[in-house]
Amino acid sequence: MEIFERVQTKKDFLAVVGLGYVGLPIAVAFAEKVKTLGFDINQEKINVYKKGIDPTHEVGDKKIQSTTLEFTTDPTRLKEASVIIVAVPTPVNGDKTPDLAPVVNASKVVGQNLSKDSIVIFESTVYPGVTEDVCVPILENESRLVCGKDFKVGYSPERINPGDKMHKLENIRKIVSGMDKETVENIAAVYELIIHAGVYKVPSIKVAEAAKLVENAQRDINIAFMNELAMVFDRMGINTKDVVDAMNTKWNALGFYPGLVGGHCIGVDPYYFIYQAEMLGYHSQIIAAGRKINDNMGIFVADMVIKKLIQSDKNVKKSNIYIMGITFKENCPDMRNSKAVDVCKHLATYGIKVKVVDPVVDQMELKREFDTELVDIKDVKNADCLVFLVAHRQFEELRLTDVNSMFKKQTKHVIVDIKNIFEQETIEKKGYSYWSL
Repeated sequence: MEIFERVQTKKDFLAVVGLGYVGLPIAVAFAEKVKTLGFDINQEKINVYKKGIDPTHEVGDKKIQSTTLEFTTDPTRLKEASVIIVAVPTPVNGDKTPDLAPVVNASKVVGQNLSKDSIVIFESTVYPGVTEDVCVPILENESRLVCGKDFKVGYSPERINPGDKMHKLENIRKIVSGMDKETVENIAAVYELIIHAGVYKVPSIKVAEAAKLVENAQRDINIAFMNELAMVFDRMGINTKDVVDAMNTKWNALGFYPGLVGGHCIGVDPYYFIYQAEMLGYHSQIIAAGRKINDNMGIFVADMVIKKLIQSDKNVKKSNIYIMGITFKENCPDMRNSKAVDVCKHLATYGIKVKVVDPVVDQMELKREFDTELVDIKDVKNADCLVFLVAHRQFEELRLTDVNSMFKKQTKHVIVDIKNIFEQETIEKKGYSYWSL
């Protein structure tokens, strides 16, 4: 437990590499207990944090302004740390294969600045074997140190749910693993400093890597099942929410609803599992099918927008359409892998240009990811159609009179509401053309 004691007594730093939606909350939490370095290669991001601004909304400006966390872009500072946590993103390529470039590059930086008798803990989501078969050789090559003798490695998958103010870092049980028993105990002791819910020790690094993939693949499959039901029930003229609400009265119902599945976890992690399975000669059937359904839901929703416009005798190409919500989930500025973007892009293939309303989106990220007009909610007017794709708090607080003022006068009002923000019977009584997923 010597490494843990060096951190606990503030003799050495603990460092977090990658300060995004996952790394920043972890780094700030550790800074309340031990000397902590927060490293990121993005100077612009570090400058924003140093100004006391949290664009992720995961920590909040107040905590950023008061934290003792030392922000840096200087990789040599990592030499001062005996525990280094790597929390960089692991996206997929255009062909849906794993993009390990961020974790590979992070391993190189860490290896070049790795001190003897340290522990490197990976949190980035990867398929089983990446930590030991990909990252360790890089660490050894760059540091000229020997894993197991000069330094140790472990894996503890991130389980943060962006935008969720109930299930936060400290009350989500942490899975921990290490290359040997001593490493597991050190890593467990480190995380127990900040995780009130405690840790769960697993027998190997590969088990921990696999656990992260399957917990998200499980959610993906369940939502895909709901999405398939929604598409069939639409043809049957049945309201999906009514069916699911009825089903959820049984004690063993799982409580899933249909929707757009994006983000950096559920919409990505299953592809890591599928890739590794295929490398071993097994073609995924259930997980791959679920991904196919969820990846195509943006197209289905976009086609329903067009259908509702035509049924309401609207000139589709000239219709004034507002997309209400562009992030991948409610009350979160993150729009990585947002399927709301897919809806917009599919509508664009028909020559339809939409306007986007999103009160919480990171506007710089929006410019990078999707070039479109961002409209303030108070400036929405003369609409033909409102498409509610994300249930932001500001949308849920809208009254029907507020919504009515956004539409053109004396025309059919069309609302597509995939999050069931509004009550269908009430809104249809007001003469709206309404559709929900």
